[in-house]
Amino acid sequence: MKIPLPIPLISSAIYYVYKVWCKTLRFEEVGREKLDEQWDNGTPMVTCLWHDELFPLMHVRRQLQIIAVVSQSSDGELLAQVLEKLGLLTSRGSSSRGGVKALLRVARTMKNSHYLGCITVDGPRGPRHQAKEGAVFLAHRSKAKLVPIRIGMSKSYSFQKAWDKFQIPLPFSKVKIIFGEPYSLEEGDLDDVYLEKERLRLENKLKELL
Repeated sequence: MKIPLPIPLISSAIYYVYKVWCKTLRFEEVGREKLDEQWDNGTPMVTCLWHDELFPLMHVRRQLQIIAVVSQSSDGELLAQVLEKLGLLTSRGSSSRGGVKALLRVARTMKNSHYLGCITVDGPRGPRHQAKEGAVFLAHRSKAKLVPIRIGMSKSYSFQKAWDKFQIPLPFSKVKIIFGEPYSLEEGDLDDVYLEKERLRLENKLKELL
């Protein structure tokens, strides 16, 4: 998608609209205490969610320090600037460009500082609701637990022509954020068989949450 206006100008506008928009929403968090307990204990974690459910999540960040993987596309640049205005760090890369380097930067940040990794596991281009291997690679590399997250919206607008059918909750609707149980990867070498097994395990946990 070509963006006709300067990205910094658009990102600033989106940031302010986002802050106002989220204040109209009614949030319910389920299982958040499990994540907060692990965070307070200093446990490395990688939160995992579907790309189309991303919109409301950052409003409930609170004390969490987050570094997110964002694609290197122009859309990704816009998202990265918005996320950084919201107080997140970003690492740019995707499955098609710079993905391993981006994940390694996240792993180093998680190792050197108390940061939580965040990945939309079917992004940046799908297939929709099919987990890729990046979150497993990152968790293995950083010895972190994976935290599946699902977000349900009582009323939303869905971009049907987008690959992920991205959802935006309508003003004054209810948003339910379900935090799954943080879990550890099985012991093993990071080969293709291991990656596929753990990728599928994560995908099933996400589908079972909502």
